[in-house]
Amino acid sequence: MENVFEIEAQDREDTGKGASRRLRRQGLVPGILYGASDRPPRMISLVHHELAHHLETEAFYSRILTLKIGDQKQDVILKDLQRQPAKAFILHVDFQRVRATEKLRTHIPLHFINEERCLGVKAGGVLSRSITDVDVSCLPADLPEFIEVDVAKLEIGDSIPLSELTVPDGVELTLLAGGGDDVPVVSVHSVQIAEEEEEGEEPEGIEAEGEVDSDTASPEE
Repeated sequence: MENVFEIEAQDREDTGKGASRRLRRQGLVPGILYGASDRPPRMISLVHHELAHHLETEAFYSRILTLKIGDQKQDVILKDLQRQPAKAFILHVDFQRVRATEKLRTHIPLHFINEERCLGVKAGGVLSRSITDVDVSCLPADLPEFIEVDVAKLEIGDSIPLSELTVPDGVELTLLAGGGDDVPVVSVHSVQIAEEEEEGEEPEGIEAEGEVDSDTASPEE
């Protein structure tokens, strides 16, 4: 897959909440680069408005990216992102190094297609998406930008489980590989069932705003 995103970053020496706050006041985002057992984590910072611009594109979350630090360039994936609750302000970003010969694990978005042609919807049903992305494992060259889910033939009462997704060669759904449940991805319900499910939902709690400091956390490999 061709790398179409190049992100510029710079090294940083100071860590901790105080240092992170100072960076943010300067319009920078503290971050960390990790991965590859023979290379230590690297503390970096990025320009906030440049990173925010990249994040407006869905492909940025699932593509192999080029991270440029000084004269060095390396392939990475976006591994984690923290934002201030209820705001678009980016607090911290994690990137993971990528090697062509090593499998990577990341989330890929699902694109639901032919919703306007769905048999169940035409018959008066309601389309319900249970998940909107999946965790995959593959070599960097096999990483898809997204996975399509065709819902055209679904009738009321039908569903598409995880095991029936069509994934590219070389791509593995990690939940199924790890012996996890074959969860439904999308289904079509009657209007009555859909209304009962909505009435039974509990309101989500409000997340409190707080300071995030990921520099001392152990990165997830």
